Amino acid sequence: MTIVVQQESPDQPSVAEFLRKADERSSALYPSQNRVGSPLAALLADNIRFFVARMDGTALGCGGYAVFPDGSAEMKRLFVDPDSRGQGVGFRLVQAIETAAAQDGVRRMFLETGVKSHEALGLYRRIGFKECGPFGSYAADPLSVFMVKPLQPA
Repeated sequence: MTIVVQQESPDQPSVAEFLRKADERSSALYPSQNRVGSPLAALLADNIRFFVARMDGTALGCGGYAVFPDGSAEMKRLFVDPDSRGQGVGFRLVQAIETAAAQDGVRRMFLETGVKSHEALGLYRRIGFKECGPFGSYAADPLSVFMVKPLQPA
């Protein structure tokens, strides 16, 4: 079976369920003041591009990015359903996000994740993200890891 990643609206039941699961997981790992996941309403903003990974029509994961005026972007709400992990879904989502962002003229992709999000950190490091300092409106936080990756022009 082939995993297909396409740009879709985040305003659909499967995405809402993924966001709920992601928030539930974050709640178990981090105190509320250290959780920064974008709510669904924020993912509907004009500067957000959002993607869903599917196999045979079933949603396996989601994620997107926010484009900033300076030509950089931030990856947002990457989540893979626990039953679908280990199948390359996260990798495919990041690939699609990076490709679309490069086509949008983005030259640097940033992200913020938690220090206890070991699987995510492993994926990001394997695909070329490097740790950096806080960016945008983020402040230094001992429970956050900030990363950046240069993107090649499309």
